[in-house]
Amino acid sequence: MQETKPKISVIIPVFNREKTISRAIDSVLSQTYPAYEIIVIDDASSDKTAKILQTYIHEIKIISLNLNSGVSAARNQGIAIAKGDWIAFLDSDDEWFKNKLELQVEYLKKHPEIVILQSDEQWIRYEKKVNPPRKYVKKGGEIFKNCLKTCIVGPSTILIKKSIFNEVGVFDESLPVCEDYDLWLRISAKYTIPLIDKKLINKYGGHSDQLSTTVPALDRYRVQSLEKIYYSLDLNPDQKKALLDELVLKLGYLYEGAKRRGEGDAFYKTKFEKFQTIRMSE
Repeated sequence: MQETKPKISVIIPVFNREKTISRAIDSVLSQTYPAYEIIVIDDASSDKTAKILQTYIHEIKIISLNLNSGVSAARNQGIAIAKGDWIAFLDSDDEWFKNKLELQVEYLKKHPEIVILQSDEQWIRYEKKVNPPRKYVKKGGEIFKNCLKTCIVGPSTILIKKSIFNEVGVFDESLPVCEDYDLWLRISAKYTIPLIDKKLINKYGGHSDQLSTTVPALDRYRVQSLEKIYYSLDLNPDQKKALLDELVLKLGYLYEGAKRRGEGDAFYKTKFEKFQTIRMSE
């Protein structure tokens, strides 16, 4: 029987990244395992991004959005039109190593039961290689509990079977940040996420337009995700306990922070007491 090769649709959302978008696209075009298609969603860029994309018109599929709808909407647009049976995401400021897809496909051949996997990543800050903080160190396997505190799955490292989105849903467009944290939790609650313990991408950071640096109090959105997941997913007892522990912890931090700043803390106080009671009764 002839071996079926995965058809990989690469999705690159971009907004005002004229300085980095070519680097991202070129890193896909240079892959030793070629992508089936490259879909770039221009989320209403106002700089030279659109002009740069036109130079790749014969090599990529360009989707131009009229309104800046955010990274989740852009990625979801790409998922909806992707024709491949596997999806790989690449942030427009990141860069793949040439053998990224090849090594992931080789892993899939050896483990055909796998529906999602990630790799390690090289962090680059201000043009220098750095080691990520311990809380961001990648792990593989049954990682639901590890994903509760913060996001330890890098979107640009992921290769995922497209059909999984029919089961767990796509990126939550109501979350301005932490949308990837939310999705990986929904997936890791049901599936193992293996790790190829090799750095296969350059993850760039330190620039002023990163959402993680421009949106304050990210735990507000992690709490929103955890509360939604608690009520919507059929978690096993261990998963439910771990989620409630982390939810109460984060709500406690938000409540204490609001009190220190003299802000209205009734909202977090009510939620903190509510989920503390639920945790004690589980």
